[in-house]
Amino acid sequence: MKKWSLLALLVSVLLVLAACGEGEEEAAVVEGEGEEAAEVYRVGIDTTYPPFEYEVDGEYKGIDIDLINAIAENQGFEIELEPMDFAGIIPAMQAGQLDVAIAGMSITDERKEVVDFSEPYFDAGLTLVVNEDNEEITSLEDLEGATVAVKNGTTGAQFARDNADEYGFDVVQFEDSPSMFQEVANGNADVLIEDYPVIAYAISESDLPLKTVGERLNGDQYGIAVLKGENQELLEQINAGLAELRESGEYDEILNTYLEE
Repeated sequence: MKKWSLLALLVSVLLVLAACGEGEEEAAVVEGEGEEAAEVYRVGIDTTYPPFEYEVDGEYKGIDIDLINAIAENQGFEIELEPMDFAGIIPAMQAGQLDVAIAGMSITDERKEVVDFSEPYFDAGLTLVVNEDNEEITSLEDLEGATVAVKNGTTGAQFARDNADEYGFDVVQFEDSPSMFQEVANGNADVLIEDYPVIAYAISESDLPLKTVGERLNGDQYGIAVLKGENQELLEQINAGLAELRESGEYDEILNTYLEE
């Protein structure tokens, strides 16, 4: 009799435990129902490019950083910032290591063969930069025999290579902007070619003995890039977010944080 009572008790306990387990499983399903994790995209940046991208005490700052964060928040996706040399950003996208690039990247026909760009988000343009004591160079016509410093992988570097023979100057390339700036400041190069807003900011925020000369060399515009033919839905979100930021005034607020009105 006692054996049967004990057996009945064990069966009852097992049934109760099973029922509790089913309830917990059903609760987990209910709690997860309708929830969807936000997409996380890897974003390539170049932190040697103030006022668009730079690092202060381990924190990434700048126009591009604030802009891509605001777009992500507006459109409901997450981002992971991946700093690297500018010249390595597009190859990293091709290798599947990045989903997006925002790095003061000028929209060019050559780059369009590899990436798809968002609507332009900034009007830039290249300029000549010389030592503040240099009175001989004011235009491309003054560059015969000169040494021109450029940053590898940029439109400034491409412009220099395209025009070196015509104007008779030599080109020396650097991996980052500060090294290029210092080369001209120290007198080791005669002139550098850089995006106007970048060098204007660098001169105003530092003691670099440099100055811009002449007219803008071109009419570059910056765009946000995804790999060509990939992430088209993301590109649509980026354009939508950019449009909404412009409409709301947040875009202007971001620019005015870093650039004088």
